[in-house]
Amino acid sequence: MPRSRARDEPTLDLLTRDELLRLTARHARRDGSTATAIPWLSLLRSSRTTPLTYGVIQPSLCLIVQGGKRLHVGRETHAYGAGSYVMSALEFPTSGEITAATLAAPYLALRVSLEAAEIAAVVSEAKLDLRARPANPEPAVFVAASDPRLAACFLRLVQLLDEPDHAAFLADAVKREILYRLVIGDRGLLIARTVKHTALGVGKAIDWLRRHFRESIDVDALARASRMSVSSLRHEFKATTAMGLLQFQKQLRLQEARRLLLAGEVDAGAAAFRVGYESPSQFSREYRRLFGAPPIRDVHKLRVDAARMESLS
Repeated sequence: MPRSRARDEPTLDLLTRDELLRLTARHARRDGSTATAIPWLSLLRSSRTTPLTYGVIQPSLCLIVQGGKRLHVGRETHAYGAGSYVMSALEFPTSGEITAATLAAPYLALRVSLEAAEIAAVVSEAKLDLRARPANPEPAVFVAASDPRLAACFLRLVQLLDEPDHAAFLADAVKREILYRLVIGDRGLLIARTVKHTALGVGKAIDWLRRHFRESIDVDALARASRMSVSSLRHEFKATTAMGLLQFQKQLRLQEARRLLLAGEVDAGAAAFRVGYESPSQFSREYRRLFGAPPIRDVHKLRVDAARMESLS
C-alpha cells in the first residue's frame, strides 16, 4: 500500500504570508505557468483542482503560497499546502494533483529551477560534513515546511518582479541564500547526498535510463558505467528515487506512450512497440495498473476532461 507522510505545519509570520500571497496573485493573473523577469523563477496558478497528472519532475524548488497539492513519489504520498515546499535535485517520474483551489482562492506557487552544479557549489562552500549520513534516508524528492527566513527569501524574489530591469541580477544573491539555508537545515545531508549522486553513480544511471528507456536494462553494464557494484547501484538507486531500476524505466515508458496516444500519433499497439514493449498485452496491463484504465479508455477520458476544462475557461 502507498505510504503517506505527515509534515510539520509551516510557521510563517502573518505579514510575510499575506504580502507573499498578495504579490504572487498580482503577478500570476492567469492559470498555468507564468514566466518572470527572473529566468529561473516562474509563477504557477490554478483556479480549480486537477486530476492526477504524471510527468518527470525537473530539478527545482516549489513553494506553495495558497492552496494544496498531493505528490506521489514511488509508493509514498506527500500532502502539503501553503507554506510548504517540494524540492528535487534530480529529474525522475512522479505524479501529483492540485487538491485545494477555487476561483476565489486559486492555487498559487513559486517555482525555482535548480542546477546540480550551483547546489554543489553551495554545499562545498558551506563546509557540510559529508561523512555523516541522514538518520532516515529519504528519496531525492522531499516535501518540507518552510520557515520564516526561507519564506522571507521568496518574498524578496517576488518583490523584485516590480523592478524588471534589475530583477535578474539582484535575484542571484537571493537564490544563493535560499540554497544556503536549505543546505544548513535539517535536509542538508539529504541534499548533499543527492548532489553527489547526480555527479556520480545514481545520477549517471538516471541519465542513461532517461535517454535509453526503450532499451533493455543490462544491470551489470549500467553498474560498471556508474562505477558501482550491482548491489550498491540497486540499493542507492532505490534510496534516491523510491523506485527500483525496472519500475523507474516502466514509468518513463508508460508516460511516453501516454503522450504519443494523446498526440494521436499512434494506436495502442504501435505505442507499446515504440516505447520498448515486446508484448502489447503486457503493455496494456501495466498501463492500466499505472493510469487506472486501458490505453484507449484512459486517453478518451483525458480528452473529454481537457475539453470540459477548456469550456470552463
